[in-house]
Amino acid sequence: MNSYVALLYSIVLGPGRRVVMADLKRMAEGLGFREPRTLVATGNLIFQFGQTPIPDLETPLEQAFLETFGRHVDIIVRSGAGWRALAASNPFHEEGEKDATQVHVRVMREPLTEAVLADLQCYCVAGERLAIIDGDLWVHFQGKASESKLLGAMTTKRLGIGTFRNWNTVKGLADMLQG
Repeated sequence: MNSYVALLYSIVLGPGRRVVMADLKRMAEGLGFREPRTLVATGNLIFQFGQTPIPDLETPLEQAFLETFGRHVDIIVRSGAGWRALAASNPFHEEGEKDATQVHVRVMREPLTEAVLADLQCYCVAGERLAIIDGDLWVHFQGKASESKLLGAMTTKRLGIGTFRNWNTVKGLADMLQG
């Protein structure tokens, strides 16, 4: 069995409706995934399954989510080893240890190229710093991410399918994979 991490783009189903993590775990069990576990109620799922190509996990997860919750949500899957490598590659590790809410990674379905950095640089007006590591976009915000003009520029239309996680979540998932 191999470990995998699944990241949901959103767990908001509509006004006043959110995905309950117990329901998400039941959905994963229905797909034959073993030992599904979640980290906080933000759409992070760890499970065990035989060695399988990532797209062959993402597609059934997205279909099951649609059937279970009535809404399509993009779901990004990484192998456990891939997630541990992502956590180890944080170019803003020191900053993240000081304030984990200021360091985020946009985990991408398809890898980004360095050309994206030039496109986004003009939105870095509050001291934000960017780095692409193995196709994922790391951001160090100098203040609240929600107040940055950069956040609004990092859309699916511009970057492709991906989802953000802060440094605490990245570390928490990596720790769960160790245990």
